[in-house]
Amino acid sequence: MGAIENLEPIEQLGRYLPQMTEWRRHIHAHPETAFEEVGTAAYVAERLRSFGVDAVHEGIAKTGVVASIRAGTSTRAIGLRADLDALDMQEASGVPWASKHAGKHHACGHDGHTTMLLGAARHLASTRNFDGTVHLIFQPAEENEGGGRVMVEEGLFDRFPVEAVFGMHNIPGIDAGRIAVKAGPMMASYDIFEITLTGRGSHGAMPHKGIDPIAIGAELVQKLQTIVSRNVDPLEPTVVSVTKFHSGTAWNIIPNEAVIGGTVRAFSEQVQEQVEQRIRQLCEGTALSHGAQISVRYERRYPPTVNHPDEAALCLRVAEALVGTDRVIRDPKPAMGSEDFAWMLKARPGAYVWIGNGTGTTGGCMVHNPGYDFNDAILPIGAAFWVKLAETALARP
Repeated sequence: MGAIENLEPIEQLGRYLPQMTEWRRHIHAHPETAFEEVGTAAYVAERLRSFGVDAVHEGIAKTGVVASIRAGTSTRAIGLRADLDALDMQEASGVPWASKHAGKHHACGHDGHTTMLLGAARHLASTRNFDGTVHLIFQPAEENEGGGRVMVEEGLFDRFPVEAVFGMHNIPGIDAGRIAVKAGPMMASYDIFEITLTGRGSHGAMPHKGIDPIAIGAELVQKLQTIVSRNVDPLEPTVVSVTKFHSGTAWNIIPNEAVIGGTVRAFSEQVQEQVEQRIRQLCEGTALSHGAQISVRYERRYPPTVNHPDEAALCLRVAEALVGTDRVIRDPKPAMGSEDFAWMLKARPGAYVWIGNGTGTTGGCMVHNPGYDFNDAILPIGAAFWVKLAETALARP
């Protein structure tokens, strides 16, 4: 692991590490989930006002916060986005600042993302070494509920026009403070499907009197696994996973209904369309062959997160100047996870970067794990990246 070449911005933001650690651990100890981030949003807004930012807007997409910092005379503007919400799961990290809310856990590091953007806000508000406007977007409901989509639909970029928007996520398993970015896909789409099979219930001892939705469902699950292997181009990474199969109430009853659910991940909208069409075809054919009824609910929750070339190149230059070329991953393998920042990238040019959370026992625990905790040591690095990005994108003449 190489040394960080340009320590000055990181050292400047490092002065705030005690405060940032305090903010991060407070948010971590008080997690709130999708569209319920009332306390978190109020805490963020209070910090922002104390920094002397020009304007703080609350209640966007229910619990979102947008703050603006202006400098110079330029009308140019960029957006920097962090996410506020936690997950519905019990924490088992054992840290002193663990969740005080049963069944809620900042298991994806959004507490750290929010804190890094707060640290950047404090520095930018005090130095204003740029020409234009930086809009700081604190988004609710990234986990499953599409808060990014809601913000865009409610006119985020009409109220706060930007020429580009940027997001960041920590990645356990990458050395602390390394930065990864490239043009093109970074994260996959997130689609869900729910298939309801209606047969004809009967006594378990007389299956010939009924139409068994469990047997039909088992056959259908096997058919769904052929979509990726036999219908999608092998060079197009795709995942179809059946994650739910619910049916039956007793040993001796063939039920009337079964419900199958799952998720689809892909890196192109064309593949999303192809997979959805094939699921519907398989269901229709299976229903016809068994004399059953099948209904399909298919939802496209998040599109693929695809970086725009110019904005990805800008992030790459900033990252190399900040941490050194040997600590930048220039061609990271895209992840099959999803990110609703994709909705912002569909509305405006921009880029999504990854920052290493660490390896081993310090930062290496995977996200969405009960033992996960954000690595506070990378807070100054992430905040410094936002500062340097803003100062580079909106450089003074």
